Amino acid sequence: MELFSFYNVENLFLPDPPPVHRLDPTRSGLRNWDYRKYKNKLFKISHVFQLMKEENGVLPFMIGLAEVSGRKVLEELVEMPPFNSEYGIIHYNSMDERKVDVALLYDKNKIEIIDSDPITFFFEIIDENTDNYDTTRDVLYSKVKYKGEIINVFIAHLPSKREKDINEPKRAFILKEIREKILKIVYEDKEDVILCGDFNENPDDEKLMKIVYGDNHMKMLENPFLTLFSARNYSTFHYKSGLLYDQIILSKSFFEGNKTLSFQEACVFSSEKISSRDRKFEGRPFRTYAGTRYLGGYSDHFPVYVKFKSG
Repeated sequence: MELFSFYNVENLFLPDPPPVHRLDPTRSGLRNWDYRKYKNKLFKISHVFQLMKEENGVLPFMIGLAEVSGRKVLEELVEMPPFNSEYGIIHYNSMDERKVDVALLYDKNKIEIIDSDPITFFFEIIDENTDNYDTTRDVLYSKVKYKGEIINVFIAHLPSKREKDINEPKRAFILKEIREKILKIVYEDKEDVILCGDFNENPDDEKLMKIVYGDNHMKMLENPFLTLFSARNYSTFHYKSGLLYDQIILSKSFFEGNKTLSFQEACVFSSEKISSRDRKFEGRPFRTYAGTRYLGGYSDHFPVYVKFKSG
C-alpha cells in the first residue's frame, strides 16, 4: 500500500527577527511569531504524519504542501521524525506577495525525480511599469518515476475567495491552463497524472467538474473527493460552513486495477488528536492562529490523502 497526501499547513514561516521599531511590519504577518512558536509548529506538522503512519502503517511516499515560506522550513521539517532525512524536497520561491509557496516532499527510497518546474501566472498589469504584475502562487509541476512508472504531479494553492471573490477569474484561468497541460500528458504522452491542492473551491464547483473532462467529453480524470464532499467530509471551515477545498484528483489510469498503483480510497485525515479542543469547534482542525490570537495548534486545514494498492 502507498499513500499520497496533501496538506495546507497554515503559514509555516521562519521566526520573525526582532523588530527594529514597534511599527515595523513582520515578515510572517503573524502576531509575535518567534522561535518557540516556530519549533512547536514544526513538531506539530511532523506529528501529523507520524499519526498518519500509525493509522495506515506507512508514511505517504509523496506529500504536497501549501503555505510554506522558503526552503529552510522544509529542510528543518524533513530532518525530524518520522521523516528522518529520508525525504527529498522540491520547492521554488514564487512571486506571491506574502512569500508563501507550495512544495513536494518525496520518499527518496521510492521516488526518482525526472523533472520539475514552477508554473508562474501573471495577470493584468497594474500600470505601465512592467515590473508591476498582479501575481499569485506558482503551481508546482514534477515528473517522477515510481517502480518504472511515470507520474506527473501538479500541486496548486489557488487564489482565495476574499473581497467578494475578486479572485474567481484567476482561479478559472489557472485551472484552464492546468487542464491544457494535463490533456497533453494524458492523450499524447499517455502518462499518469496527480493534481492536488487547496483549490479554494469545493469538488462540485463547475470549474473543478470541468477539469476532469477531455475535449471529447470523456473523463480523463477522477475526483474521488466529490463523493466525500457529498457525505459531508470537510477539510476546513469558514464560519459555519464546512468546506472541502483540499483535494487530490487522479488520472483514470489509477482506477483500471492493472496498474503499479491502483486507487483504493480517498480520506480526510480528521484525527481527534489534531482537532480543536474547544467544544464550540468540535470536529474542526486545531489551528495555529485564530485571527491574531495564538492557539498553538496544527493548521486550519486537515490533511487529505489517497490510498493506493501497490503492485
